Amino acid sequence: MRAVCLRTLALGTAGAMSGVLAAGLVAPALGGAGVAVKNVADAFVELPPAPREEPLTQVTRLLDRHGRPFAQFYRENRVIVPLARMHPYVRKAIVAIEDARFYEHGGLDVRGTLRAALANQQAGGVRQGGSSLTQQLVKNILVKNADTEAERREATQRSLARKITEARYAMALEHKYSKDEILERYLNIAYFGAGAHGVEAAARRFFSTGAAELTLAQAATLAGAVRSPYLTDPSLGARQRERLLERRDLVLDRMARLGMVPAAAAEAARRSPLGLRMQAQPGGCEASRYPYFCLYVQRELLTNPAFGNTARERRSRLARGGLVLRTTLDPAAQRAAESAIAARVRPADTEVAAAAMVEPGTGRIRAMAASKKFGRNPGNRDNGPRTTYNLPADVAHGGGQGFQAGSTFKVYTLATALQQGWRFNQGFDTPGSFVPAQGYRDCRGRPVNAPRVRIHNASGEGKGGPHSLSTGTWKSVNIFYMMLERKVGLCNVVRTAKALGVVRADGGPLREVPTFTLGVNEMDPVTVAASFAAFGARGRYCRPQAIVEIADRAGRRTRVRPACAQAIEREVADAVSHVLRGVFTKGTMRGQGIGRPAAGKTGTNNGYTSAWFAGYTPDLAAAVSVGDIRGSYRYPLRGVTIGGRYYGSVQGASLPGPIWVDSMRAALRDTPPTPFVRPDMGRFGGGHTPGLDRRQDRYKDRLSRFLRHWHRQGDHPRLHRKRLLWWLGHHRDPRD
Repeated sequence: MRAVCLRTLALGTAGAMSGVLAAGLVAPALGGAGVAVKNVADAFVELPPAPREEPLTQVTRLLDRHGRPFAQFYRENRVIVPLARMHPYVRKAIVAIEDARFYEHGGLDVRGTLRAALANQQAGGVRQGGSSLTQQLVKNILVKNADTEAERREATQRSLARKITEARYAMALEHKYSKDEILERYLNIAYFGAGAHGVEAAARRFFSTGAAELTLAQAATLAGAVRSPYLTDPSLGARQRERLLERRDLVLDRMARLGMVPAAAAEAARRSPLGLRMQAQPGGCEASRYPYFCLYVQRELLTNPAFGNTARERRSRLARGGLVLRTTLDPAAQRAAESAIAARVRPADTEVAAAAMVEPGTGRIRAMAASKKFGRNPGNRDNGPRTTYNLPADVAHGGGQGFQAGSTFKVYTLATALQQGWRFNQGFDTPGSFVPAQGYRDCRGRPVNAPRVRIHNASGEGKGGPHSLSTGTWKSVNIFYMMLERKVGLCNVVRTAKALGVVRADGGPLREVPTFTLGVNEMDPVTVAASFAAFGARGRYCRPQAIVEIADRAGRRTRVRPACAQAIEREVADAVSHVLRGVFTKGTMRGQGIGRPAAGKTGTNNGYTSAWFAGYTPDLAAAVSVGDIRGSYRYPLRGVTIGGRYYGSVQGASLPGPIWVDSMRAALRDTPPTPFVRPDMGRFGGGHTPGLDRRQDRYKDRLSRFLRHWHRQGDHPRLHRKRLLWWLGHHRDPRD
């Protein structure tokens, strides 16, 4: 072994000396050359360590829940593969054209260097390269290691000093690696043109195949591209493709002369066309089929400590790439959300709809969709059919400021009341307006009353009079919930919301004010959907999760477990679901269902600044928001045309609700329904609301008289049903 090393060192030293002589041949003057040769020879007695090799940047790929790719991002389009996964034609072609004596010399090719030097001297300039593959690998490594433009220029300048440094490093590499290891590293680091770094990426980019499947002609084409990748870049035009064809044929001739392939095979390959099948390798989330989800994953990698202890470590890991991320994305749910939104809101509308779907019990995000396309508008206009904001997400994941969540926040007051022992039919009488002048304290114990604010049951979601927990929720009565919040304690409601994952879209502290229960905090659909999913999971809240497994560049796989905790009692969550199911049968979403048991809550803000619907089954939860992207306060949802349809006002049940219904129905089409757990009626059933029973008795009496009247008329059952529905719509007690 030592004899081999000494022989290699001797060859390397001879190669270094020949490099000096070659440099002298092309030098304009030879004065002092003998001294230079002696100094250089002395320098090669002790070699430096091999150059530092940073991990090569690679493509990071995103897979959906079924393992299918849907996005990739990279600094350099590269996929590292071992030499064994490169066709032998590739290895022979690159050696033939770049360094025919690669397996014979010790890092520097004496003959090749002298031959190139003589040719360059005769031509009056640089016409042939004399660098070995090992030297070229060194040059690539030094360029990759350069942190500044000055370092990059130094690594590529044509000077005697650089050639000497390159030669010394090349000899050091020859001591560190075998020939095949050097060739493998070179084929993975080299640039082939058209944005392809490394032979695997080049094979995919040029021929839509892998390096292991390349034909002789294709391998020769790629080998020919390495010398001048910008002059032979086929994506740039016809002239570049002509040069690439010339280079391919040159490689084939060289392979035949060296006996690497039969002459007949080389000639047959020469007669074939270039045969390019250029395959675009778009990078970045804008080019993804699911850009909002892609952006969420990218930001998660940069912000979540689970993927690196520091921000710098996470940025470095993402920049190096080479990761394969299996995500939680469900293409069926994604298509369902996109289709439901597209049917009602157009990209050109200034009003935007955004939706997110989350799996109860795991927090896995199944879909993220929005009415606008992701990307920049023509001329970088602020308004248009595209946006660079991740509309379904919070600021930390590339989103905007969000929209006020409106009456969806009433569920946290409902859960707090049930936790404190309130019953379904327990309630109180409510006035026509309400001033929160006293009784409200935040979680620091400070009074936060608002004596100058007057609350009305506005936005078409409920009226005054006696209401119980159930009816006040079904009809979304603002004053009832303001009074209930005061009874159960504002801070207790805030704590319930926080336990269920509620955080503002902008990451700031929650506004702990009397109107907290009316949803004055700006939220994003992912956060709201994950929060409501906790009720479907019987009180188990799970942080929204987009990544379930990471495979690094070495193939090591790391599972990412859900981050969950029991936020509220199971029985309380069951009771909340029982009440919220009535929203579909007796409340603001009456008549809109998904063909299976579901629970949910509309959210319409005072002044129609935004509208929401959030709901769930035990299998899937979703939240939909609608607001004007130019600013919800300046542009309320009144007298607007959205998706070609005019709305006098947009309420939770008029636009977000139908989007939710259509998306959930389609997303759950192949999922057998899971029933809700029945509530503990011994704990939550019963209760009394003064005045409410008398109102319901009057309603039942009028309904009974109506049924007796039409029964005497002997109507056909279908006509009887139509008249009954008409009566129910026009003879409701005005206080309901």
